[in-house]
Amino acid sequence: MPVEAGTTSSATGGKSVGEAYLAECRAALASALKKIEHCLEQLSDTDLSWRQHESHNSIQNVILHLCGNLRQWILHGVGGEPDLRNRPAEFADRANRSKGELLAILRGTIAKCDRVLAACPPERLLEQRRIQGFDTTVLAAIFDTVSHFVGHQHQIVYITRLRLGDAYRFQWAPATPEQGAPAGP
Repeated sequence: MPVEAGTTSSATGGKSVGEAYLAECRAALASALKKIEHCLEQLSDTDLSWRQHESHNSIQNVILHLCGNLRQWILHGVGGEPDLRNRPAEFADRANRSKGELLAILRGTIAKCDRVLAACPPERLLEQRRIQGFDTTVLAAIFDTVSHFVGHQHQIVYITRLRLGDAYRFQWAPATPEQGAPAGP
């Protein structure tokens, strides 16, 4: 039997649909961060600024872009912080940042977003917001931001595999024949 919005169920551990949604979004960001960290552990600082073509983004640019997006949509749009984003600078940055610096920026941004999501009352999910020129709801802002983050996490995995070839180490591999052969991060 489906659980109605605002109600609780033993299947969700007594959480409302909104609470379960926020918990799942937090878990998805944490999982994607772990996959990005796994990639960066395998790469050199030089690899982080590599781009296949000049018009492509490096992992460094993708990380700066993800942090800018999270700050604008979650910290500002959901959490009410000032919107200080300079989106073009995220892609124009050509400084050779270290792995440690990029991880610190990314981890710090994710930690702030996690606190905002943990404190967000489920009743606010349908509140209207205007973010980056778009009219949206808190729920949609979170959904779009989390899916955007996961999409770019896959891009980072792909760039890592391009750089490392057969030396790439998968984070997880199936343990049983039913689960199939390793094919991804």
